[in-house]
Amino acid sequence: MTAGALAACGNNSGENQTQGSNSQASGSEDAFQIGVIQFTEHAALAAAYDGFVAGLDESGINYEIELLNAQNDQSTCTTIATNFVNDNKDLILAIATPAAQAVASQTTEIPILVTAVTDPASAGLVDSNEAPGGNVSGTSGATPVEAQIELLQQLLPDAKNVGVLYCSAEQNSEFQLEQTRQACEAAGLNLEEFSVSSTNEIQQVASSMIGKVDVVYTFTDNTISANMPTVTMVTTENGIPCIVGEEGMIEGGGLATYGINYETLGRMTADQAVRILRDGEDISAMPIEFMSEEDCELKINEEAAQQLGIDIPEELQAQLDAQTE
Repeated sequence: MTAGALAACGNNSGENQTQGSNSQASGSEDAFQIGVIQFTEHAALAAAYDGFVAGLDESGINYEIELLNAQNDQSTCTTIATNFVNDNKDLILAIATPAAQAVASQTTEIPILVTAVTDPASAGLVDSNEAPGGNVSGTSGATPVEAQIELLQQLLPDAKNVGVLYCSAEQNSEFQLEQTRQACEAAGLNLEEFSVSSTNEIQQVASSMIGKVDVVYTFTDNTISANMPTVTMVTTENGIPCIVGEEGMIEGGGLATYGINYETLGRMTADQAVRILRDGEDISAMPIEFMSEEDCELKINEEAAQQLGIDIPEELQAQLDAQTE
């Protein structure tokens, strides 16, 4: 069957959007029906979706996708999940932890794959990451927190006071916060915690960090990721660098990251979808898949480094050069 898009598909609205790998008209009875809930708009989640679609296309399966973006609203996630269940989708993909929790609460029958979820087990989505035991599996977006703190010290050897910025409403951030506490303690760094409960508080909380910290660290928190320019508008102006959890946050003004590739993560999830839909694999016995630290990439925002007067160490520059060879 010839592969081809059914309709143009973007990631920037909450309206229905469709895309598929078949050349037949939308609504074909033999196409697998896939619903996708994306929690909010930011580059990492968009890359995971793009990778998922690319992986499905490369597999050659016949499918149709309905993508809906919850615009960072938990109640909207629940509404979308309910609609997908009522539509009896063949499979639902949930991108980010809040979206995954919403859809998992709505069905125990339809296969649910999750991606860009830090730890499905601690989020209550599976019995264990090794043996999910229900109708949920997928891929973890866990970032190498310890390696990111090590990067912070390589770039900023004189930094002592680290401010971690996160959204207290996100379970995935609570999990990463504990990892950050342990990593900073092991590195001999003083950690100050700054939380927001909504996007409306970000600028005020970022401003409250001035004079208290030498560097800001923020992991893969959906709320902060989607609003990174608001953070860096405050921090860069005050000479404070931001070490961040993923590449999309670099585009928002972050200084550096050592993180996973979300498009690759999406492709991994697509492979799981194909195994479930085409091959009939049992999702309850399908372990959560993780990317290894060897798959992570170093990214440094050279423009931000210049603005902040930070020189990139030779060791890191060599690593950047090696990645582009």
